[in-house]
Amino acid sequence: MATFKNLDELNAFKELSSLKKVVVKDALAGENGAKRVEKYSVKMSGDLVYNFASKAVDDTVLSTLQKLADEAELTEKYAELYNGAIINTGEKRRVLHQLTRGQLGNDVVIDGVNKREFYVSQQKKIADFANKVHNGEIVNEKGEKFTTAVQIGIGGSDLGPRAMYLSLENWAKKNGFFKMEARFISNVDPDDATGVLNGIDVEHSIFILVSKSGTTLETLTNESFVKDALKKAGLDASKHLIAVTSETSPLAKSSDYLAAFFMDDFIGGRYSSTSSVGGAVLSLAFGPEIFARFLNGAAEEDKLSKNKDIFKNPAMLDALIGVYERNVLDMGTTAVLPYSQALSRFPAHLQQLDMESNGKSVNRDGESISYKTGPVIFGEPGTNGQHSFYQLLHQGTDIIPLQFIGFKNNQTENDVVIENSTSQQKLSANVVAQIMAFACGKDDENRNKYFEGNRPSSVIVGDRLTPEALGAILAHFENKVMFQGFIWNLNSFDQE
Repeated sequence: MATFKNLDELNAFKELSSLKKVVVKDALAGENGAKRVEKYSVKMSGDLVYNFASKAVDDTVLSTLQKLADEAELTEKYAELYNGAIINTGEKRRVLHQLTRGQLGNDVVIDGVNKREFYVSQQKKIADFANKVHNGEIVNEKGEKFTTAVQIGIGGSDLGPRAMYLSLENWAKKNGFFKMEARFISNVDPDDATGVLNGIDVEHSIFILVSKSGTTLETLTNESFVKDALKKAGLDASKHLIAVTSETSPLAKSSDYLAAFFMDDFIGGRYSSTSSVGGAVLSLAFGPEIFARFLNGAAEEDKLSKNKDIFKNPAMLDALIGVYERNVLDMGTTAVLPYSQALSRFPAHLQQLDMESNGKSVNRDGESISYKTGPVIFGEPGTNGQHSFYQLLHQGTDIIPLQFIGFKNNQTENDVVIENSTSQQKLSANVVAQIMAFACGKDDENRNKYFEGNRPSSVIVGDRLTPEALGAILAHFENKVMFQGFIWNLNSFDQE
């Protein structure tokens, strides 16, 4: 079994702290800059690439980060996780979200139940239900098709599924996979539910209540809003509601729901987009085959996280560089900057994923630690952010690491030419220009226009945001957070 130690007990971390710091603008200067861009590039699954040429690292730092990964036994701990060890120490639970999208290791059998088979059975059950909704076998009381799916949930039952839906909505419409509109109710503020209900045709809507315990106050409160709206419309709520819950919750066998799909305690809310929590709404919105493609993208990226070589394991490399920035360079915030409007809510999902997982001041054994852990995560899509908070990123007193995400082509293939270039070309040019401006700065006698540079960044680049690419990007960040939790010796998976 792997040994869990605090970060400050690791020899490689002590060595890392003593290394000469890298000046990004100098590293990218001249001919070496072009070579560095090519060299510091790691292949992800599909056509995605993780490039970290603008990070404050060099070969010496990277070699020491490899030592840190080896000494911290990161891939060994990952193997224990996907083979069913009790990684969630606080609640003495296994951590199995990777099993929702693939089999990475041994069978995980709990109380006689093969968990991979259980998750696949729920996916098949959801697929069958969604197909019946789409072909008119499951209809409303008038025998008419449902046209809208509304997810009722909060936290991980909302942020991830909502971000994933918005990420694929335009792609699905362009490629003929758009089946139903999806909307989301999360906040206990009555204006949230009221706003959604006022904007949909309740008679042709199917509502997905998501609560593992069946007792989540905000979710049950919003369910009451929905039931009240259905009653006022003269409709039988039980013909419009389905539940995503645990097999032991009061919702599991209730006659108040058309159907119930199951999750379990081994998948935390913030890791549940590839479970029934995301599966029901995404399968209804786009079809089960698109949800399956999303899962396949995540599964392929998960496989890369098994590699011990950091140059073949982009999530682990990303995690190690993040720890170096947090614990050696003392950078406490990370900005996630997707240059894709489809990923508009992805930073909000990553806020929960990262900050709820690694926002801890005690280790896996509940003991206080003396080093910094998870950074503050924030972000907005480009180019909107450039006209908002980039002033501080470029010229503020704090250096904030940046994680860009960009694509060579847009999802809709709709574009215009203005001043000899398309909108997509302008968007892509902005990504490159911002990375270089952050890294290299800009001299100007007017100090208000001076950029110091040396702001580190990485970028994930792909051809187009597809279901497979989205799954891969999601898994990349999930595994990055996991590896950082291992390095900091945290329990990144509790649901306290």
